[in-house]
Amino acid sequence: MNRRQFVTGAAALAAWPAAANSGLIAATPMAPPEWALLQRELLRVQTEACEAFYAKYFDERGHLRAFERWGANDGPDDAIEQVNDWALLHALGGSDRILDLYRKAWEGHLQQYSNVRTKQVELGRRGMYVREFPPQMDWQHISEGLTTFNLMGLSTPQDARLIERTRRFAGFYTGDDPGAPNYDSKHRIIRSVFNGSAGPLLRPATELDWAGDPFDVSKFKMEHGERTYEETLAHYREYTDIVGDNPLNLHSTTLALNAFMLTGGRKYRSWALEYLDAWVARAEANGGILPSLIGLDGRIGGPSGKWYGGVYGWNFSPIVPQTGQREDRNRVPRSIVAFMNASLLTGDDRYMQVWRRQNEVINQQARTIDGKLHTPRMYGEQGWYSFAPGPYRSNAFEIWYVSMRASDRELAGDHPWLAFLEGRNANYPVEAQRAALNRVRERIAAMQADRSTPETRLADNAIDINPATVTALIQLSQGGLHIARPPWSSTSPHQGGAPLHCRLRYFDGERRRAGLPSDVAALVDELGADRTSVTLVNLNPVSSRVVTIQGGAYAEHRIESATLGERRIDIGNSAFDIELRPGCGERLQLSMRRYANAPTLAFPWMR
Repeated sequence: MNRRQFVTGAAALAAWPAAANSGLIAATPMAPPEWALLQRELLRVQTEACEAFYAKYFDERGHLRAFERWGANDGPDDAIEQVNDWALLHALGGSDRILDLYRKAWEGHLQQYSNVRTKQVELGRRGMYVREFPPQMDWQHISEGLTTFNLMGLSTPQDARLIERTRRFAGFYTGDDPGAPNYDSKHRIIRSVFNGSAGPLLRPATELDWAGDPFDVSKFKMEHGERTYEETLAHYREYTDIVGDNPLNLHSTTLALNAFMLTGGRKYRSWALEYLDAWVARAEANGGILPSLIGLDGRIGGPSGKWYGGVYGWNFSPIVPQTGQREDRNRVPRSIVAFMNASLLTGDDRYMQVWRRQNEVINQQARTIDGKLHTPRMYGEQGWYSFAPGPYRSNAFEIWYVSMRASDRELAGDHPWLAFLEGRNANYPVEAQRAALNRVRERIAAMQADRSTPETRLADNAIDINPATVTALIQLSQGGLHIARPPWSSTSPHQGGAPLHCRLRYFDGERRRAGLPSDVAALVDELGADRTSVTLVNLNPVSSRVVTIQGGAYAEHRIESATLGERRIDIGNSAFDIELRPGCGERLQLSMRRYANAPTLAFPWMR
């Protein structure tokens, strides 16, 4: 049930109270814990590492030093993925230099790929970006290319250019832009898998549409192992069925979410929920399973009635040209990002219930193979197929994180971080952050060993040696999920363009910026449905630090009270301040009401 009252525009910001002056002071001396020293070192060392990475792979204009191509393999989205997680790193408390570099890379790659045109691919002849956005591409790749953009508001919510772009990009899908008729409001569908600033592609896609213009593959490291351009084309031979709607298009709701959080404009929220609610209804009508194809007339399965059809659908197992074997490429699970958007916007559990129910239905198809329980991952004309050992648990971790229900905990499985939160892995904060520091070192070593040149380097070649490493920082300091990286749990698919989901965020009011103040470290050691526990420590032996603590990435959680030792303080706000005396630290127990507030990107003192 939606528990909120919404207002828009200036009234929305006026309705938000500033951070509460709680009067809380941490005055208990605390010897610097190892986890805290590692946390501050992890924030510090990544600045130099990212600067070195940027200097090698970007020029002074912010252009990527690589061979420029259109395509799903190594196109514009891969160019900006070089700086994935830099926006999160700054919002956690990283150097302002990180902010400067990723903003320069964003602006530079927009200019670079707007000016590059394809010769044979019809879709890119006006530019690989048109109006600073993919003209027509699928949302697996559009969302990956928006990974940085969708997080920029965490650090710069008053940036006029960011606000204008977010409105414009969202307008490609809300129906506000007649030049991009992607959305059919009558049938509540996005009309093609290929969509963007030029509107929907309403014909079958060709291999060339996906693969890009011909080029000499032998000069490059091909991430998918293609040996010839012909194999690059063959990779997409079965990627034709794109007309109609697909759950991946739901990633467009993140643009509307950001537009709502930046401006308070109710129309963005209304559109996102209208589109999501259409998919909730489709899952209910389809026996609890999200269909992967909706026809232009709004019917599940389109003209053929095959609910499992379409590119990236339940029956999408195309042939790998190098091996001749079929590979499952069902991308429906990635659309959970949009349902988590709805949780931010409403606090309504029915959006997680779609995924809970889908897992139940699939687990009912279990069979015993070689004496072990197996469950399917795919569905085609012959029924369920692609059985794998164990229960079906796709996105179960995310379901539990949003719901915090004991009944969802079992399917979420185990993870070292969960074991720490449940008191079973006390060493995790130190071990995870040591591993993160080692990962930074390994990636810089890989960068230094890279002998490629811009003439022999594709846009996706250096993504995997980007040194930004934030998973442990998000988990430990914020009690949050790092959805954008490759699977952090065995049940969660890679998600591009996802918002931040966390229990706590921090701000430095003195410097008027997002992130932990200098010398301050934070460790969340307990998460519950209505509580959070966090230890804060000031490593500076001379100066006090004031930290603003916010409930949720977007102030969506209301902090009811804070308990420090024997003292309980009523907060009744989305954020509050605490002063940390020199060399002091305390463990705070916070009582919270999650998803009680409309989300906003405004900093606490702006509200």
